[in-house]
Amino acid sequence: MGVNPDDAGVLERKMVAVPKNSRTGTRLMNLDRRSLLIATFLTAAVAGCGTSRSPALPISTSSSHPGPDPTETFVLPYDKISFETWANVPPGSGEMATLYGDLNKPGPYLVMMKWNPGWFSAPHTYATDRICVVVFGTWWVNSGIDFAPENATPVGPGGYVKRTARTPHYDGVLRGQPQPAVIAILGLGPVDIQLVDPTKPSWREL
Repeated sequence: MGVNPDDAGVLERKMVAVPKNSRTGTRLMNLDRRSLLIATFLTAAVAGCGTSRSPALPISTSSSHPGPDPTETFVLPYDKISFETWANVPPGSGEMATLYGDLNKPGPYLVMMKWNPGWFSAPHTYATDRICVVVFGTWWVNSGIDFAPENATPVGPGGYVKRTARTPHYDGVLRGQPQPAVIAILGLGPVDIQLVDPTKPSWREL
């Protein structure tokens, strides 16, 4: 199960109103300056996991360096993050780890999605904007109601993607890729996912 820093009492959760756009009727993110700074640092820090171009310096993990007080600074190394199958998706297609909040409840959330090669989501929409940063691998993204993964745009480590509320889109990893794609996703819940065509599978194998 993903670890939520709220459990350690680290972050003060701040509820953020999500007003409706009077012209389009969609819900929009309306973060104040403090929340935007938190979002920026969270996504930038996660993205840094996969963008180093030089050999990493050795880091001491001896008992003489126990790390910061987890009630003040919570640290969860990537290799300790637990990914689980999400929302009844097909076995071997993708997994999710919840790091902060709950995407099905009001308020901010941060999750990591892992997409395995050969799988795409079907066209769908969300009630609120989604801020995405690719951590590892290559993620293919596209917009529109027609499913055409061959026309998707590749996004590599450190790449940024914004999904606008209630606009149809789909994404995944093309077959034949050497590794899964891991994406950090930040937004406001509840996401209220809706498929463009509910009669077809929500995830599709290429």
